[in-house]
Amino acid sequence: MNARPSHLAESPDTSTEPTVTVVVPARNEEAFIGSCLDSILAQDHGDLEVLVVDGDSTDGTTTIVEAYAERDPRVRLLRNERRLIPISLNLALAEAQGTWLIRVDAHATVPPDYVGRAVAHLETGRWGGVGGRKDGVGRVPAGRAVAAAMASRFGVGGSTYHHGTTPRPVDHVPFGAYPVELARRLGGWDEELAVNQDFEFDCRIRKTGNELLFDPELVIEWHCRQSVGALFQQYQRYGRGKVAVAAKHPGSVRPRHLAAPALVASLALALVAGRRRPAALASVVLAYSGAVAAATVTTARTIDDPEARRWVAPAFVAMHLGWGFGFWTGVARLVAGRWR
Repeated sequence: MNARPSHLAESPDTSTEPTVTVVVPARNEEAFIGSCLDSILAQDHGDLEVLVVDGDSTDGTTTIVEAYAERDPRVRLLRNERRLIPISLNLALAEAQGTWLIRVDAHATVPPDYVGRAVAHLETGRWGGVGGRKDGVGRVPAGRAVAAAMASRFGVGGSTYHHGTTPRPVDHVPFGAYPVELARRLGGWDEELAVNQDFEFDCRIRKTGNELLFDPELVIEWHCRQSVGALFQQYQRYGRGKVAVAAKHPGSVRPRHLAAPALVASLALALVAGRRRPAALASVVLAYSGAVAAATVTTARTIDDPEARRWVAPAFVAMHLGWGFGFWTGVARLVAGRWR
């Protein structure tokens, strides 16, 4: 592991609690923003600044946040009419009064020791960013299957934050905690990226020589997609976004990022060759179907709801095909843009 980075050469004064800025990007989150803010305001760490950045909501999100701000001076509402999350994050970064900045998703909740534990890691001066487990929460049978699939290595590959159980340095953390000074020195989040801007930000942190810590005791309960169709669309966006990040940081690509695109390419080639060589198509489909069946059996055992179990296999397929289709769409857009 690397030595203490130069920008953190001196640890903060621990005689008083440092101010922590918690940033919550939100858009049309009236169903969840209340429980999210309740969990943040209940933190053991007392000196908080909570910046909710609304991305032009059309529901009651801002009304709810304004009511919280009237009751608790720690809460402030900022507005982002351009809607993109990296713009929301940068607006909050510019306004932040804290020593540390922690992002919390609007449809997530965190335990009372979340902020204090993250800050304790950052105060050591050893880490450029800290994050924890992102545990999916399902409210309907399909949602519970989606949550289980996202906690499976077969579903998400080597994404440690979905299934890791031991602390370790990682390439990326979800909803990370960072030193404000470092985030500002890096210029904040890339506003060209509608998705995967958090991964790209972590890439730049690691390029400065700072490491990222995954701590499984930092648990984020995150309301995942509640239908297979919505999951497919989400992973399409992830796949497209990965291409944009790879174009900026080619060295960030890992084999697990290419597994789903390889699957989609194999299926496409097998379909083309299927009329003349039907055995080729059958072999690809059977191999993948067998892998899905085996993973489904294992994953379904973790679900108590019998109705949810039947959605596990479709959830796996939606994740893999969504990511793969999205990736190749992103490649096509990148090539077309550079050709123009």
